Amino acid sequence: MRPSFNPRLINGPFDDPGLFIPFYFQNRALIFDLGDISCLASRDLLKISHAFVTHTHMDHFIGFDRLLRTALGREKTLALFGPAGFIQNVEGKLAGYTWNLVEKYNYPLNLQITEVDSQSLICRRFRCSDKFRPDGAVVEQPFGGTLYQEAGFTISTAILDHGIPCLGLAIKEQFHVNILKEGLKKVGLEPGPWLADFKQALYDRSDPESIFELQHGSGRKVQQFRLGELAAKIALMTPGQKIAYISDVAYTPSNVERIVDLVQASDHLYIEAVFRDAHQELAVEKKHLTAGQAGMLAARARVKQFSVFHFSPRYTGEEEALREEAQLAYQEQMSEDRGQKFLNGEEKPE
Repeated sequence: MRPSFNPRLINGPFDDPGLFIPFYFQNRALIFDLGDISCLASRDLLKISHAFVTHTHMDHFIGFDRLLRTALGREKTLALFGPAGFIQNVEGKLAGYTWNLVEKYNYPLNLQITEVDSQSLICRRFRCSDKFRPDGAVVEQPFGGTLYQEAGFTISTAILDHGIPCLGLAIKEQFHVNILKEGLKKVGLEPGPWLADFKQALYDRSDPESIFELQHGSGRKVQQFRLGELAAKIALMTPGQKIAYISDVAYTPSNVERIVDLVQASDHLYIEAVFRDAHQELAVEKKHLTAGQAGMLAARARVKQFSVFHFSPRYTGEEEALREEAQLAYQEQMSEDRGQKFLNGEEKPE
């Protein structure tokens, strides 16, 4: 069953971190981290509605400039999220440019910037038409783990330690709407952009008796259905997909606890593995994870699949060794946990 979004790492494992998350059947995407994004085409960058930055080290934030340049002159609101101090960091970026001509743009860009601390979300708006000066007062609201939410999905975060606050991120579908091909055929419909509107109506929990109008086919045929009746014929509801992203964190007890809680039961976890296990001292010094630690965390969180990335350049040519260390640690931790559950009477032998 195809999920709503299709995440992929932006760069190779030795290059800047970042996860690009385009949505199926929508001209839209999210992005986790803004390092080097030069490999993303302009058409992909223009799909981005929300960017979530773990922290503002250069390899996670230098791509802000390219995203901003691509979006300039567009009638668009771009929402960006980051840790404490993020608003000041964005203001610094914006202050580095001269904006004397932007008021002439026909389609102004707006930036909605949100930073998160342990207790609150702090938001500020910057308008291109006003030369990106802060617009109005700072808006503050309580924070309880949810960074952003729509009808179809939720973005959760944990504040982690990298010597500075660093965000762990997870995106979870509310539920997944699977479109049945045979059902489409039976009612004479073809896949198309209308499916995004149909799914949104279900995510919004619209009245099943409401009328849903769609256009489909080469002739753009217009048809009307009762929403509940159409859903019963062409859709199957299943639990939503969960994707998690962890980069630049120290292996500390508090980080371990928060990471496991955030990424628990993810369908796919993307997690850094900067050093090999033989270099744990370097990992401690640099406040990063080893490959083995990444695999162990994935196992403890019972993720279904995980990918390691953000390898130190010192391991060039040893890419598979890092992956193998992570996978071995995952398998060993899973085996140990199953054995403990068996001893506790929580699990029966196969």
